[in-house]
Amino acid sequence: MSIIYVLVSLFCCIFSTTAELEIVTDDELVNLIKTEKYVVVLFTKDDCEQCDRYESELIHLREDLVDALNAWVVKAVGSQLVRAYNPSKEPALVFLRHGVPLIYDGPLNDELILHTFVDNKEPTVRELSDSDFEHLTQASSGATTGDWFVMFYGNDCVDCQRLQARWEAVGAKLKTRLNVARVNKQTTGAATGRRFGVRSVPAFILFRQGKMYRYNIPNYDVPSFVAFAVDWYKNARMEIVPAPKSPFDDLTQMVADHVRDNLLLWQAGGGVAFLLLLWLLYRRLARSGPRARPPAKAKKSK
Repeated sequence: MSIIYVLVSLFCCIFSTTAELEIVTDDELVNLIKTEKYVVVLFTKDDCEQCDRYESELIHLREDLVDALNAWVVKAVGSQLVRAYNPSKEPALVFLRHGVPLIYDGPLNDELILHTFVDNKEPTVRELSDSDFEHLTQASSGATTGDWFVMFYGNDCVDCQRLQARWEAVGAKLKTRLNVARVNKQTTGAATGRRFGVRSVPAFILFRQGKMYRYNIPNYDVPSFVAFAVDWYKNARMEIVPAPKSPFDDLTQMVADHVRDNLLLWQAGGGVAFLLLLWLLYRRLARSGPRARPPAKAKKSK
């Protein structure tokens, strides 16, 4: 009887450890992301049927993910970090590669999830800069490197940061069709941003065969981005890709953009300068104005 009890207890213990994913706190998750090469995290919450279905699929898939990727497979319940990856919050399934997130955006199918993660073990989105943009994209010539879908972003843009996981998902879905990349408009890609008239971020441009098409759709979800790159771009206004600017032309454009972006400040500064000039003229005129004439001398009578 004691042996049976031990076996039953052992079975229950094993079952309980595999019946659900390991729960991590936000601090523990941040530490995993910093220290581990691959982390698969399911963002979930209480009383969520869809979350439970995601967890069930991931439980069936856990051993395969460990075998194929040596990945940590965990869940975060009611985490504040979900907002950094998914605007619609829970459930959200995110695959982090060296800290770079890819959100899974597809049917709830364990085989498809496994294929997506294994096929994208490395980040799919290229990071471009002023020094290599034209060489790698050949945007103005439309030559041999294929089409490019580029997101312009900035370090202080919260929306841009929250888009990274979705943009990686766009890259994963389009990797057999075209190239997906990012350019930091505020730092290493400032001249490239000015070249294409990018005034604010995030901004998205599809470069195709020497033409460019701006993504001006308000929807920032993965299916909308993919649909635009595949076919919907035909409904956008076509523009000829401008040639790279000379250093002088880029400097001129930078000054013009600065004046335009700070127009109110310039106007206010000009108004103050004008009033100061009027005041100085008034003071000068007041000092050099007509002086009082001395009284006329009386004529002597003869």
